[in-house]
Amino acid sequence: MNDILTFIMAGGKGERLFPLTRDRAKPAVPFGGIYRIIDFPLNNCINSGLRQIYVLTQYKSTSLQRHISLGWNIFTREIGEFIEVIPAQQRTGEVWYQGTADAVYQNIFAIKQENPEDVLILSGDHVYKMNYREMIDYHRYMDADVTLAAVEMPKETSIHFGVIEVGQGNRVIDFHEKPKKPVVLPSNPDNILVNMGIYVFKRDVLIEELELDAEKKSSVHDFGKNILPDMVKRKRNVFVFNFRDKNGKKPKYWRDIGTIDAFYQANMDLVSVTPEFNLYDRQWPIRTCQVQAPPAKTVFAGGDTGERIGLVLDSLISNGCIVSGGKVVRSILSPGVRVNSYALVEDSILMNGVNVGRYCKIRRAIIDKGVSIPPGTEIGYNLEEDKKRFFVNDSGIIVIPKGTVLS
Repeated sequence: MNDILTFIMAGGKGERLFPLTRDRAKPAVPFGGIYRIIDFPLNNCINSGLRQIYVLTQYKSTSLQRHISLGWNIFTREIGEFIEVIPAQQRTGEVWYQGTADAVYQNIFAIKQENPEDVLILSGDHVYKMNYREMIDYHRYMDADVTLAAVEMPKETSIHFGVIEVGQGNRVIDFHEKPKKPVVLPSNPDNILVNMGIYVFKRDVLIEELELDAEKKSSVHDFGKNILPDMVKRKRNVFVFNFRDKNGKKPKYWRDIGTIDAFYQANMDLVSVTPEFNLYDRQWPIRTCQVQAPPAKTVFAGGDTGERIGLVLDSLISNGCIVSGGKVVRSILSPGVRVNSYALVEDSILMNGVNVGRYCKIRRAIIDKGVSIPPGTEIGYNLEEDKKRFFVNDSGIIVIPKGTVLS
């Protein structure tokens, strides 16, 4: 679909994901062992036949740019296909990106240059499967100025999302930002309709709205907070497209993994006996930047006493991992992780190159890249002691930042 230009918003700081975002942008945070969060909207684009994609970056974008360069260099400009990174570069003034709408406004030259019929705008930090072509077809059928995707969520989650109020014919009549008392669906009073941060604009409408918003000093230049509510007030044709999930399971799977709890739970979804999110669907392949490493290996089958066994249960183990006489249960190991003899890792996420020493015990922890855990260390068994050394959130998940040196 060469008449569609896609922007993926990938410049967010992800402050609620700190310390995982201490050294990287939120879309660059590793997920599911071998992936980065941005891989999911990128894969949705490719599986939807969209091949003109700009990724807008800003905050600590080095690892994100490297990931896209190494793993997503799959198109050629010569035939009009591309995945290109555009960093913030003050094209329209002496400020960096001020919001999602301002990020696109500062690259309005790209819209005019490519001259698409419609523009698709995506968040780079959500995990889901969606065929955007279906939404684009609906947008054109409705002759909408803008169409936004929405998903039903339990009403108690409203304080975390933008909630949409819809009238007849799926026309948007109001927006409510993180309301404590949300407008529920008439057909299901237990649910609300949540803005997914996915928008299809007519090209000329988008340019007009961006230029209008840029002149407003009171605006925070955000699509969900400013552009779309203003369009509704001015009676523009703003419609909702109900999310059609390509995950093939019930309920629909869409995760905004903007907090440590949400990130942890989304990863744990993958190791359940029947995973909520399907990584193995050959009809919807998920590519990434693959680390060149040997196959994962377990070492020691145990002697007569059965004490020293390399054992992995209900876990995802990436290339280059060695479980050498240790035990891994309900955990995710990224490439190059080593779990040494008599160690126990449970309900945890270990990122690239983590080394777990002998006799360690680790539970409900997220350990970032390159951390070496000294032999005999216990993590997750005494939260008061853990808080003296590590980041521990309110629900008791321990996070050890990238490159931490432990003694």
